This record gives sequence, C-alpha cells and structure tokens, in this order.
Amino acid sequence: MARPRTRDYEALRRDLLDAAGRILAEEGPQALSTRRIAGEVGTSTTAVYNLFGGKSGLLRAMFLEGFARLAEQFATVPCDGDPEADLMELGHAYRASALANPHLYELMFGHPVPDFRPDEAALAQIQGTFDTLVRAVARCVDSGRFAPVDPLGIAVHLNALVHGLASLELYGRLGDRDQADRHWRLALEASLRGHRDAGAAD
Repeated sequence: MARPRTRDYEALRRDLLDAAGRILAEEGPQALSTRRIAGEVGTSTTAVYNLFGGKSGLLRAMFLEGFARLAEQFATVPCDGDPEADLMELGHAYRASALANPHLYELMFGHPVPDFRPDEAALAQIQGTFDTLVRAVARCVDSGRFAPVDPLGIAVHLNALVHGLASLELYGRLGDRDQADRHWRLALEASLRGHRDAGAAD
C-alpha cells in the first residue's frame, strides 16, 4: 500500500481510530480485529499496521486520541477571565468532549479491553489535561475565591464530579438533554459554591 499524502494520512488515521472506537463501544473487544476495523473505513489491514503497528498500537493511539480531543476542547476555554467562570467552562468543555467522543470515553477511563493498559509514556502524555484543571483551580485559590488549600485536592474532587456526571449521561441516566443540562448546572454550581464558602469561612 502506498503511503498516503499528509492530509490523507491524518484523515485515514482519524477514521480508523473512530471506527475502532465505535466497534469497541457497540460490540465489545471481541469484535475488535484489524480486518474488521480496516473494512469499516474501506482500507486494508496493511494501513492499520503501517499507521499503528498493530492492534496494541491502535488501542494506545485511541487512548491518546481521546485525551488529545479533550485537550483541544479545554483549549477553547479562556484562562484569563473570571477564575470561577473559566473553571465552570472547563466542566462544560469536559462534558462536550465526552458527548462528542463517547466511543473513546470508556477506553480513556475504564478497562473495556482487559489486556490493554496505557504505558508510562502514554500516561505522562495525557497529564496535561489534568494539569489544566489544577491551574484553573489554582487561579480560584490565588484570587481568594476558594479556601487557601492545595489546588490539587480540589481538582481531584472536581475531576471525579465531572467524570461521574459524564458517565451517567453517556449511559442515559440523566434523562433527556434538558434534564441533563440541569443536573450539570446544579452540580457544578453547588460544588464551586462549596469551595467558595469554605474560602469565605477561612
């Protein structure tokens, strides 16, 4: 198979990652074969091996792609406005990324393929998304909006909150879109208000 041009290379790579994600999400890991994935996008298994080195490389690329898309969504959020408003927007950006990429979400945060575990290099590569949250929390602490505590602890709490909400929404447990909007708004507002009140009490 001839090496695709740069634009075709990127498009093919993305198509294969999305196809693999959909197969994994809809049919489980037993259906995830290089032949099946290649067939979904009208290419050959050679393309899968050329681009990813095989199934394990494909899974690693899917994992990283999910976080790359989350990072892209985070990058749309300002980091120089009102600290609390910016932090709130990060929560909404997390949700938007999860809803746009439900086929990658479980691989990012769960273990749908029992024999896949991200290596240390992959984990280091995705650290930036969490660091973005920590920096946003730090701005709230530094501005006096939140209690003067280690931003990491608050970031862990908020990360758990948005992950839980996103997971419930993806599984259809938050009702229709309007109901889900309300759950997200109330949960985020209550969480930020709690940290704000803790800061005021100190």
